[in-house]
Amino acid sequence: MWLIDSTIGRKVIMAVTGFCLILFLTFHAAMNCVALFSGEAYNTVCELLGTNWYALAGTLAIAFLAVLHIVYAFWLTMQNRAARGTQRYQITEKPGKVEWASQNMLVLGIIVLLGLLLHLYNFWYNMMFAELIGVQAQFSPTDGFAFIKATFTNPVFIVLYIIWLAAIWFHLTHGFWSAMQTFGWNGKTWFCRWKVIGIVYVTILMACFLAVVVAFATGIAPSLCTCCHACCA
Repeated sequence: MWLIDSTIGRKVIMAVTGFCLILFLTFHAAMNCVALFSGEAYNTVCELLGTNWYALAGTLAIAFLAVLHIVYAFWLTMQNRAARGTQRYQITEKPGKVEWASQNMLVLGIIVLLGLLLHLYNFWYNMMFAELIGVQAQFSPTDGFAFIKATFTNPVFIVLYIIWLAAIWFHLTHGFWSAMQTFGWNGKTWFCRWKVIGIVYVTILMACFLAVVVAFATGIAPSLCTCCHACCA
């Protein structure tokens, strides 16, 4: 099958899975931004997702796409290294027209992966997974607002998440236009446009995630009303 046997096919899989993951990040960013306005509304979203069948199906689909993207990324990287052989050790100067992100995609990918594992532990493991196996974590599995607050009032996590978001920004801005090349939309005019579109879109996307980190780190995020049920009674 050409999607597996050929380099172009593997790049197509990388591009398609990458775009699917960007769409997921867009949904995730929109969901997180709800926490900037109302803790109750954010927890309502968490309850709507929770361990419902559609949330579980979506989680499995995203996990499959992420694993596929990671495996093919390392596969292509190793393939490129093998093709260059010992020549890569003979290069002492960096090519002027090659972007920094392009030269360091493996390092960026590793940082993104490590950050993802940390993020899964802080949130998915303590929320959806805890609810699935019936284990009580620090907070209720549906109290996502409390988990956000606990995470982003910790200075260590604040720094780690900022580094992670920066790595994702570099990774996605390069991956966006690289995917356009794979799809064949790399004419001189549109290639420049796609680069600009990718940078703008990814910057807005990462700014949404960063806004949540900064809001909770600085204490300007809204507080969760603990008396809402009593008020409504």
